[in-house]
Amino acid sequence: MPVTIHDVAQRAQVSASTVSRALSASHLVRGTTRERVLAAARELGYQPNPAARSLITGRTGNIGIVVPDLNNPFYTGVLRGVQSRARQGGYAVFFADGEEDPVAEEALVRAMSRQVDGVVVCAPFASDAQLRSLAGLTSLTLLNRRLRDIPAALMDSAGGMRQIVDHLAALGHRRCAYLNGPNNAWSNRERRRGLRAAASRARMAVVEFGPFEPKFEGGVQAADLALADGVTAIIAYNDLMALGVLSRLADRGVAVPQEMSVVGFDNLLYAAVCAPPLTTVAMPMEAGGRAAVDLLLSGIDGTGDGAGPHRELPTNLIVRATTAAARSRSARPHVDNRRPAAGHAASGPTAAAVHRPSGGRSAALPE
Repeated sequence: MPVTIHDVAQRAQVSASTVSRALSASHLVRGTTRERVLAAARELGYQPNPAARSLITGRTGNIGIVVPDLNNPFYTGVLRGVQSRARQGGYAVFFADGEEDPVAEEALVRAMSRQVDGVVVCAPFASDAQLRSLAGLTSLTLLNRRLRDIPAALMDSAGGMRQIVDHLAALGHRRCAYLNGPNNAWSNRERRRGLRAAASRARMAVVEFGPFEPKFEGGVQAADLALADGVTAIIAYNDLMALGVLSRLADRGVAVPQEMSVVGFDNLLYAAVCAPPLTTVAMPMEAGGRAAVDLLLSGIDGTGDGAGPHRELPTNLIVRATTAAARSRSARPHVDNRRPAAGHAASGPTAAAVHRPSGGRSAALPE
């Protein structure tokens, strides 16, 4: 026969209601009594009935997470952190793909809210108004999106970009390209903010292209545009785009890093095993997932301060083999006469910036 709450109560010499409180609201039970109940439950192998516990506590024991693209390995790392921390807190995890669609994101959170105690939304595409509405519906925590009144775990994209600029400037690079990700992505705005500030201090010209899809194909499309501008280094929004850049430069006969330096962002596994290994900024994916669940559970338990705390997580540059000293100003990269990558001319308008030179490209120039 399965062990019941009454068996635990008899072993611990307390009432069944005390066992229930010790297992579901332990702060309401005196420490010595709580430890005696937990010890009895362990000895007997007692497993609380989730449905019964939900009726008592009003909680489901589940949390949800919505990511914008399950095909992106970045979110696999985040999910590992979410799963680990949720399991530690006794929660199961439901996850869903918002497909970079604000309407789909909102619908998923609304559907999940009936089955979970709270939701983590990663890099949301939803508007501020949509997110505030959802926060009134269920406990909500954001990852890589800052809203003043909603808890969020934030990876320091701007700081990572400052490290990239310092690294490239030390190697003598004075004109670089930045390949934008989605314009409405908070992470892209943060990277661009850090890039422009650091480039101004380093007296480095930065030519911006895009936006592009944050995927391998986006990097392939962008590489020809950057190459035509005569830059000595290319900074991609993320590693997937950087891998596309490396592929296209190889097709064009441009040696990396001798003729062109390339930097990514995220530090995916692919970055370390590609040839040559990619210089990139390591984003704390698992730590970010854990931090987001920490904040979510604090809100569910009522231990948060209610003011929408933001937890900042540091990033760090990993220098590998795709960056080297800038080529001579008078030198131009050797390229063959193969046709540009199909479709690159339709990659979208260039991002707005401080200065717009001829040809419609945007450039942040040192003052």
